[in-house]
Amino acid sequence: MPYDQSLDVSSFKEVYETEKTRITVSVWSYNGGPNKIQISRENMVEGEFSFTKLGRMNKDEIEAVLPIIIRAVEVM
Repeated sequence: MPYDQSLDVSSFKEVYETEKTRITVSVWSYNGGPNKIQISRENMVEGEFSFTKLGRMNKDEIEAVLPIIIRAVEVM
């Protein structure tokens, strides 16, 4: 069965944003399956945010995102 975007349901989404980067923590369930956490990063490129791999995180980012992850787990 091919991927069907209408079956992908988000139950949580919270964003940590600075001038240069945005990290999004969200909880998704596909077709009634188990909830899974997704963490994504967007970097500012020429005045607009552009998706990139999460890669490494610095201490400030971890300290900001960790409480968001804990809230996301509570929704799961």
